[in-house]
Amino acid sequence: MDAFGDYVLDGAVGHGGSATVYRAHHTGGSAGPVALKVLDEHHRDAVHMTRLEREFEFAKQAAHPHVVTMYDHGPGWLSMQLITGGTATSLPGRALRLTALAQIADALDHVHALGIVHCDVKPSNILVCELFSAGGAILVDFGIARALAEDGAHRITHVEASLPYAAPEVLHGHPPEPSSDEYALACTVVELLTGSPPFTAKTSMSLVNAHLNSPVPKYSRRIDWLPRAFDSILAKAMAKSPDLRYQSCSEFISLIIHAIG
Repeated sequence: MDAFGDYVLDGAVGHGGSATVYRAHHTGGSAGPVALKVLDEHHRDAVHMTRLEREFEFAKQAAHPHVVTMYDHGPGWLSMQLITGGTATSLPGRALRLTALAQIADALDHVHALGIVHCDVKPSNILVCELFSAGGAILVDFGIARALAEDGAHRITHVEASLPYAAPEVLHGHPPEPSSDEYALACTVVELLTGSPPFTAKTSMSLVNAHLNSPVPKYSRRIDWLPRAFDSILAKAMAKSPDLRYQSCSEFISLIIHAIG
């Protein structure tokens, strides 16, 4: 098998747009298995190499029990915590999903306090430990994360975001901010509790238009166990203007948990 640094690949566990994630082990044999993310051969250009290095540095800086732990990196690869319980959508029942959301909200507030915006909060980037009671939920993939300090007043010419979770200001080309992650977290809450994100559309343009112009759906009207308070809490977290959202992700999630009971 190929070796990367002191790691040997055991087998592939997932594939993204530009990289493959493998289960791997350290040749010293002293530690347990790790996840090794390796850029595909045709993505080993300067842009992707820099992005992978930034992913490593941001996640390393944001050390937190519910942020993926980074170990080592080299040209075109990085090693990190292996999480084997699937995504948050695999959690059975509302209680566990709400617990996971509270953990991720705490991780995001920690990341924001360090001046970092994740920029890609969504269910597939929330992994869960196989023994949930031991490790809980883990925020992964800092591939498009940004430092608040680097943005200044510059407009962004190319939007990098997962459209079902993208905040209006990001779609307008403004630099993402902590409240942009809160908006994405709110979309994630809806998906984990109801089965789909707030806005769905057949075309990207229609989806963008919904985020920019459509009112936030009122779920209490069609889901019996969701109280009206849920609608108002969600509407604030998904306000079109970032200034109108909650001061922290944890405040938002704690209100959701209290409302649902």
